[in-house]
Amino acid sequence: MLIVIGGLPGTGKTTLSRLLARRIGAVHLRIDTIEQAIVRTGRARHPLGPVGYAVGYALAEEHLRQGLTVIAESVNPLTVTRDSWRDAGAAADVRVIEVEVICSDPAEHRHRVTSRSIDIPDLPLPDWQQVLDRDYEAWDREHVVVDTAGQDPQESLASLLRHLGHLVPALPGDDRK
Repeated sequence: MLIVIGGLPGTGKTTLSRLLARRIGAVHLRIDTIEQAIVRTGRARHPLGPVGYAVGYALAEEHLRQGLTVIAESVNPLTVTRDSWRDAGAAADVRVIEVEVICSDPAEHRHRVTSRSIDIPDLPLPDWQQVLDRDYEAWDREHVVVDTAGQDPQESLASLLRHLGHLVPALPGDDRK
């Protein structure tokens, strides 16, 4: 199974993806990590365009073909990127579930963006205006929405697991039965 998690910076995607990956024993592919590794080679600078995503699609497909559950986490801002994740899942013949993480409280979202620290050395973080100005297309198909506003990470994870439980009879590694 491929679980694609997207949303604007500062909504809680990485925290939620890590918690879910630990809970169900999945591989967590984070596009920020891939892109910063590419930049560290000295052959590229931010913004990278589609390169990091292309590497992510290939890694996801490879892990999926090995029978692993993959959580692919990125802003995933465009229909074309969402379609490409679906293509990776289809190539591996697995189910794809798309999740959009939002923070519906603008004040809380802004606070998260302006006060967070990053765990990837030298990764440039967007400021609040860059988050607001980012090219981010509305989702045009069925997907799960998790609103992290006013919730701690465990509450957001519980919300996501409830949504996923309606879509998947048994999640790998989840013992909530």
